[in-house]
Amino acid sequence: MVEEPLLHANKQAIKAEDAQIVDFLRRYNWKMKETGTGLRYWVYHQGSGPKAEPGKIAVLKYSVRLITGDEIYNSDKDGLKEFMIGRGGVESGLEEGILLLRVGDRAKFVIPSHLGFGLLGDQNKVPPKSTLIYDLELVSLH
Repeated sequence: MVEEPLLHANKQAIKAEDAQIVDFLRRYNWKMKETGTGLRYWVYHQGSGPKAEPGKIAVLKYSVRLITGDEIYNSDKDGLKEFMIGRGGVESGLEEGILLLRVGDRAKFVIPSHLGFGLLGDQNKVPPKSTLIYDLELVSLH
């Protein structure tokens, strides 16, 4: 049966990535919470605006780094990110994390590859199987 070795290899890859994330968090001393899917998040500045909810358009200031520390995207250079919550079109980890925020919140997300761009990367700056480190602010909802 071909599935068994593939399943085992996949579990090993997830374990290895998780160990890398744990090491990263320890190195930077980030005290993050973890969701059931593996998303890590830390709201380091509390906003006072409305809470994010599906159907709203989220507007974000952001910086995205690889776990190596290399910055790959940044709203100062690439423009604010806008997307409708609950419609896809962005990493599932980003979608999940936004729902934990309110307008004005600043947060860091560590998005494992299975919640990011997975095995293929984004065919641009995100390599295959990459952990993404988001530092973002939920600027507005409309």
